[in-house]
Amino acid sequence: MERSVEPVFGGTGTKEQPPYISVIGGGMCSAEEYALAEQTGRLVAESGAVLVCGGMGGVMEAAARGAKEAGGTAIGILPGHDRSFANPYLDFVLTTGMGHARNLAVVSSGDAVIAVGGSYGTLSEIGLAAKVGRPVVILKGWRLQHEEGTDGVWYASSPQEALTIIREALRPKPAQ
Repeated sequence: MERSVEPVFGGTGTKEQPPYISVIGGGMCSAEEYALAEQTGRLVAESGAVLVCGGMGGVMEAAARGAKEAGGTAIGILPGHDRSFANPYLDFVLTTGMGHARNLAVVSSGDAVIAVGGSYGTLSEIGLAAKVGRPVVILKGWRLQHEEGTDGVWYASSPQEALTIIREALRPKPAQ
C-alpha cells in the first residue's frame, strides 16, 4: 500500500523525513546573538525541521534550547569524544573526535545553514556549506565579498526572514 506523505518545509522534507537545518555560530556569544539563535531554533522547530548544531555552548546552546522548548528535535555534533561537553538541550549527541574538521559534518548534515555571529570556525562552516551546495543564510556576523559572487549565500535581518529565505532556497525548482 502506497502512502502519501505531506511535505512540511517547502517540499524538501516530509512528516516522516523532515528537513534538517544547521544553525552555526560561536561557542561564546553576546546576549543579542544568544537571543537571535534561540529564536531561530524555536522557528526551526515550529517549521517542522530538525535542528543540527555543533552541540556546545553559545549560539549552539541557544539554538538547541529554542528548538527543544518549542517541542522540536536538536542534534549536536561534537568535536571531541566526550558527550559530557554537550549542552543540555540536545536530543541526540554525536561525538566525532575530529576537532574543527567536525564543521563539515555539522553543515553537511543540514539541508540548509543559518549562521548567527561567530568567528573563524563559523566562517569555515559558511565556506564549507557553500562548497557542498547547502544554502546559507547569515543572520548576524560575516559579510562576504568575492569576485565571482556569493551564490547560495543570503543575508537576513531577523530569524523569520532567515527561515523565509531557507524555505524559498529549498523549494523544488521547476524542470526546465
